[in-house]
Amino acid sequence: MKKIRISLLGKVIIAIGLGILLGQFLPNGIARIFVTFNSLFGNFLSFSIPLIILGLVAPAIGELGKGAGKLLALTAIIAYASTLFSGFFTFFSSSLVFPRILPVEMEFSAIDNPEDFMLQPFFVVGMPPLMDVMTALLLSFILGLGISSIMGNTLKEFFIDFRDIINKLIQVAIIPLLPIHIFGIFLNMTVSGQVASVIGMFMKVIVVIFVLHVLLLLIQFTLAGGGNC
Repeated sequence: MKKIRISLLGKVIIAIGLGILLGQFLPNGIARIFVTFNSLFGNFLSFSIPLIILGLVAPAIGELGKGAGKLLALTAIIAYASTLFSGFFTFFSSSLVFPRILPVEMEFSAIDNPEDFMLQPFFVVGMPPLMDVMTALLLSFILGLGISSIMGNTLKEFFIDFRDIINKLIQVAIIPLLPIHIFGIFLNMTVSGQVASVIGMFMKVIVVIFVLHVLLLLIQFTLAGGGNC
């Protein structure tokens, strides 16, 4: 019998549906178990993100070889220009669209003070990251360029092994647990009575984001294709 495989997006959609459904009747005590898991997983994710950046970016730059500096500079310029264009495009599009589809006088007190409405975890375990995201990104650039310019292989092999560890962390821990994290978020919102006010905005925002995403991809691929001609 062929095993049915569900994509990550499918698992996330199922998690959202189950969170809204089970949140209608699950007692607060059981719901707080998932809220506690969300707190632990969220802190662990914040701890892991700088390591993921360091483990994936540094060896990727290091494997580019002697031309990594020029290629990285060109990539940074293109990425910066693309980010500016995408940011301004999204800002003006959202300023034009969102006031027309979202209620202006909506009560945002639950968003401003979530601790007054949302369930709180049984306990919190602090997991401060070793560095912030920008520090991890700059360190990755420095180490990657250094690896590509020196003759030794010790540091390069270390980061290749480190990348394998990070890939294993993503595959074994982060991706499988992400749907449970999404489930806990929507379960908490449903139990707290906030899902009805949030889900409508959520769906409208998702549709707008999807349309903008497709438009940006079309523009980027059109420019990239035109540059290769």
